[in-house]
Amino acid sequence: MAYQIRIKQKAEKALAQIPNPHRRRIAQAIDALARTPRPAGCTKLTGADNAYRIRVGDYRIVYEIVDKVLIVYIIRIAHRKDIYRGL
Repeated sequence: MAYQIRIKQKAEKALAQIPNPHRRRIAQAIDALARTPRPAGCTKLTGADNAYRIRVGDYRIVYEIVDKVLIVYIIRIAHRKDIYRGL
């Protein structure tokens, strides 16, 4: 069963500002989360119940998984130096 992907507005704005070759790779990684929400290499974030992150080059995608309703919420997309500020 495929999960639905929902991207928060702040993450959408951040994705639009990322240069194109990186943006394409990030979009592919987000699409892949619909099939496999916990891919190899994902890391569960401490202090949160269902929050995970994946690496895409120098960028990170922080997301939450709601297994009961099969939804993946994309919370943040940012460069690795900025991703955890204000999270």
